[in-house]
Amino acid sequence: MSKAEDKKFLKLWQQYRENTSKATPIDLTETPAQKKKRMEYLEANPEEWKKYYFPHYCTSESAKFHRDFFKRVLKNAEWYEVISWARELAKSVSVMLAVLFLVLTGKKRNTLLVSNSFENAKRLLLPYKSELESNNRIINDYGDQESLGNWEAHEFITKKGASFRALGAGQSPRGTRNDAVRPDVILVDDIDTDEECRNPQRIKDKMNWIEDALYPTRSTSNPLLWIAAGNIISKYCCITEMAKKADHHDIVNIRDKDGKSTWPAKNTETLIDRVLSKISWRASQKEYFNNPISLGDTFKEITYDKCPPLKYCDEVIIYADPSTSNKDRGTNKQASYKSVGVIGRKGRKYYLYKIWLKQTSNAKFVNWLYEAYLYCKEKGVDTLRVMIENNSLQNPHYEQVLLPLIYQKAATYGFTLPVRPDTRKKPDKFFRIEGTLEPLNDHGNLIFNTAEKKDPNMLKMEDQMLGVSEKATVMDGPDMLEGGVWQLQNRQSKKQTSYAYGQRESRHY
Repeated sequence: MSKAEDKKFLKLWQQYRENTSKATPIDLTETPAQKKKRMEYLEANPEEWKKYYFPHYCTSESAKFHRDFFKRVLKNAEWYEVISWARELAKSVSVMLAVLFLVLTGKKRNTLLVSNSFENAKRLLLPYKSELESNNRIINDYGDQESLGNWEAHEFITKKGASFRALGAGQSPRGTRNDAVRPDVILVDDIDTDEECRNPQRIKDKMNWIEDALYPTRSTSNPLLWIAAGNIISKYCCITEMAKKADHHDIVNIRDKDGKSTWPAKNTETLIDRVLSKISWRASQKEYFNNPISLGDTFKEITYDKCPPLKYCDEVIIYADPSTSNKDRGTNKQASYKSVGVIGRKGRKYYLYKIWLKQTSNAKFVNWLYEAYLYCKEKGVDTLRVMIENNSLQNPHYEQVLLPLIYQKAATYGFTLPVRPDTRKKPDKFFRIEGTLEPLNDHGNLIFNTAEKKDPNMLKMEDQMLGVSEKATVMDGPDMLEGGVWQLQNRQSKKQTSYAYGQRESRHY
């Protein structure tokens, strides 16, 4: 480590110490009996234990997934868990609090913290060291932890014999013992990097190191707690591979399957919207929804161009997908994206004029339908169709939820939408999108409105299009577009067939 890095690390360590000390005042008037009673209560109630000893971390009420994680870890001495919690859901902090509980109460003695590099592992170990040497409440209740001669940034042993060591991926973990105790806690945090995930062989090599060198440092006669914390930043990464072996893989996104904050006590809907509005949809999927999007599987690029006046199109359709079906790919469930699109056909070209695409309520979805209809009328369109996808999995929702909302909104807008259900029995989502849209896009006949290029909904649609693949889990915008384009193609095909049939019939007379 360079002198500049040493200075930076020292400054960070001092800041941790000061903040920790200030945040943990103690009651000097407490009697030994009161102290004993309080400690027994806290240790029997881990959530209260966390709040008392770490008020500077527990600034928001724990969510259910935090409490469940703590229960699993404390209940199972021998345990292998992978947690893929989105950013801002306190992965590393939750792991630290659980491990310190186990160490301070004497249940674990030898902790190994591993990350993608030695420097990163040392940085992640810093809060552990700071808490043990500066947390007044820990010192008051569990005694002085800092020991002389065994208290380095990357490796330290408490006065009661609990050891901690930082290790970078690829480093030799052999000889990691605390007296005769092999590691009984192995923490793998932030093990994957974007660069390495672009090369499958590097992930394979790292997994070989994890399985051949790291995991075998444990004892075969004593229980091991293994926790790997990390987002799913690639379809193939160390986290996904470890998850295959885990006793439990906990996936928690910034929002749940209903589109609500998974930790509302800390992350409000307004702030989540604010954060997501400043990054691309593709980036948000990787960092906040454990859904890495691979580019170029089906659509290499999207064509933007100036669209002809909407009223001059041969045909216009407003097509909507309420996305109420649960027949989505993958096990990582999140709220589906409802979508409404204004699609026009002129000759052989199909134009996406405008789109609404978001995880939202049914009422907002119906508002989009009316907005799309008014948009078309303002553009001078006399005749158009309004269709809502309504397959066998959506029919009750269409009749019992959407239609009543449409009739209700009619009073506000002054007219009732001429909506029709699309009852087409649709095959697999990916193969429909690939079969209907890819040939059009490949020949330059699928055009996105350049006037809407900076609109957040259109940007989100572009990202979803570029992410279309057989393994993709989110393709709601492209699915809507396929439904609308198919309707326009099918209607044109029927017109041509009807005309040709009429001509043949006339020749018989």
